[in-house]
Amino acid sequence: MLLYIHIPFCDSKCSYCAFNSYVDKFHLKELYMEALCTQLLFEIKRFDVTPKSIESLFIGGGTPSTVSPKLYEKLFYMLDPYLAENIEVTSEANPNSATLEWLEGMFALGVNRISFGVQSFNKEKLRLLNRAHNASQAEEAILNAQKIGYKNISLDLIYATLGDTKELLENDLLRAFSLPINHLSAYALTIEEGTPFESKPYMSKERLSLTSWLFKKIKKFGFTQYEISNFGSYRSSHNMGYWEYKDYIGLGSGAVGKLGLERYYPTTSVEAYIENPLDVRVEKLTQEDKKMEQIFLGLRSCVGVSKNILDKNELQKATLLVDEKKLIFQNDTFYNNDYLLADEIALFIS
Repeated sequence: MLLYIHIPFCDSKCSYCAFNSYVDKFHLKELYMEALCTQLLFEIKRFDVTPKSIESLFIGGGTPSTVSPKLYEKLFYMLDPYLAENIEVTSEANPNSATLEWLEGMFALGVNRISFGVQSFNKEKLRLLNRAHNASQAEEAILNAQKIGYKNISLDLIYATLGDTKELLENDLLRAFSLPINHLSAYALTIEEGTPFESKPYMSKERLSLTSWLFKKIKKFGFTQYEISNFGSYRSSHNMGYWEYKDYIGLGSGAVGKLGLERYYPTTSVEAYIENPLDVRVEKLTQEDKKMEQIFLGLRSCVGVSKNILDKNELQKATLLVDEKKLIFQNDTFYNNDYLLADEIALFIS
């Protein structure tokens, strides 16, 4: 199984961000990290976690680099018996708060993969997105991570933003690939409810031709696309675990967990979570829900869709798509070779 830990603190709220994150609750950090420990004990029992059975750990947010490594120590101590050998331990980080000291502290705890929220190296675009860092901070943080010994370093870029041009995006890629990264996530800007961009839908400007061009450019740098937004010479085992539909523990306010046909949602209020970390809403899934999710996730990634989960009608449709060269069929599995058509293909099959 996988483990996700959510850190809801941020030093600035990005214009596009709909994640459960806050810029005005830093005074709750210590209480929050204690509450995570309380929930962890509960989830270890609920998931019947055995020694060495957690396959990957991902700390996301929010901004995990706003919390000092010292406050993570108790969590890592409690987790130690349950973490598999040679486990991938990822933390997200923002360049402005991922100082050399923070990166060293997290490395000492066992974090061995860092995912930097860079989004762009363009000054105007960073301002538009309300990012708190600049391009030189991003480069410095990534080089520091390499010096410390992190072998797996990823960065995020955002595209489909108002003002994006081939020249701007190519410059972002050139600067990204001049750095010691082995993974890149490229996300299209989407307008979400409750974000500053909600009243400015024109800020998102996706054009299929530009997206296709961007993906081809990334591949020319030698990174393989293994999911619609993810490329690398390295594949994140945590990402793969989600797409393979493995069970996962979700720790923290606004996190999500899944065990079998149940999904768990801890409260999104940081204060309420601290008061009662075990207040978790349960959603019951059906076998049909599970199959739909497996189809959508499989077609958006290199995981594919096993023919064994499809009924007769779905199997016929999938086979038709193989004949039309829209899918590839190998080892009893249907694979999608154009992730930009993933949702349309999934809807057609199901």
